[in-house]
Parts: sequence; C-alpha cells; structure tokens
Amino acid sequence: MNANEILDQIEQIFPHAQCELHHQSSFQLLVAVVLSAQTTDASVNQVTPGLFAAYPTSKAMAQASVSEIESYIRRIGLYRNKARSIHDLSLVLEEEYGGQVPCSMKELMSLPGVGRKTANVVRSVAFDIPSFAVDTHVDRVSKRLGLAKPQDTVEKVEEKLKRKIDRNRWNQGHHDMIFFGRYLCTARNPHCDACPFVKICRKDKLEAYKQKK
Repeated sequence: MNANEILDQIEQIFPHAQCELHHQSSFQLLVAVVLSAQTTDASVNQVTPGLFAAYPTSKAMAQASVSEIESYIRRIGLYRNKARSIHDLSLVLEEEYGGQVPCSMKELMSLPGVGRKTANVVRSVAFDIPSFAVDTHVDRVSKRLGLAKPQDTVEKVEEKLKRKIDRNRWNQGHHDMIFFGRYLCTARNPHCDACPFVKICRKDKLEAYKQKK
C-alpha cells in the first residue's frame, strides 16, 4: 500500500480533516501555531479568543508588554517563552514586513519562535502553498505505517512524505494524518480495532526502537 492509498483510506474515516486552530487572519494563525508547541490545539483555542480580542493585529501585539500578553496565555505550557516570542515576532512583522506575514520559508523561519513546522503550517493554511508540516502526530503515524523509519528526524520524515505523496495532496494530507494520529492512531492506547492499517503497522518496531534509545 503506497502513501497516496493510505491517504485515500484516512480520508474515508476523516473526510473533513482541517486546521483546528481558530484564527481570522494569517497573523492570528501564525500566533496560534507558535502557541501550540507542546500544547494541544484545544488548549490554544481556549486562550486565543481573549488574546486576539485584545491584540488582533501584529501592531497591537507589538505595542503590548510581554507581561500583558502572558496574562492571556498563562494556562498553556511554556507561556512565558511563548509570550516573548509572539511579542517579538510582532515587532519584526511591523518593522520589517509592514505588518504582513511573509510567505517564504526563509522569511517565516527568521521570525522569533518560528521553526520549520510552524512555517509549513502557515504556508499551507494561510497561503495554500504546497507544504507538509510534520508535528508529533504526523511523525508517529508516518513511522507506524512504514512511510518513514523509526530513526528518521522530522526533517527526514517531511522529505520522505513529500517524495511519496502527490504534491497536490500535501496540504490536505497533513491534516488527514493529524486527524488520524489525534483521534485514532493515538500515542497511547491507539484504537487498533478500528484501524484499516493493522497489517502494515510497525508500532511494535517503533516502540522497540524507542526503548533502545
């Protein structure tokens, strides 16, 4: 079973997979993705309504103090570092990009707190540029289904997925694999009884590799 066939089956299970971070602009998406590091999307969605009501644009966020931003996101993990990052990236957006979120990988990754995964999500969701962001769900699913090796870095996983999946499916494929990992092929207690990929699953091999590390 190749990668495109795997996506076909996942899309039958999750036909409406999409970005679950609430946002109304590319700037708000960028901030939400930065906030989602090591935190669930659901947790981020609990704090962003108040945050975006107070600071809906990069200009407003840049004018706020870090401590003011912290007060809105205190409930999520690493909130101090994240408050500094979204404040500083807002300053850079205002000073260097006229308040507009750039769409190039290089420019996005030059922003404070923005790594490759965040840049890929923004390029995909905000600008519809073919991208394949690899988060913890995509990484796990890829390795369990044999699309990547247990020892592969996230960069290597991204490279392999982009090679094996049709380019016109990258953006949706990212959401498909996230939903599959978030709601069925979970890190703990995966729902194997409802999985169509039991015969090709390499979960045991992946767990054995992790235990050796």
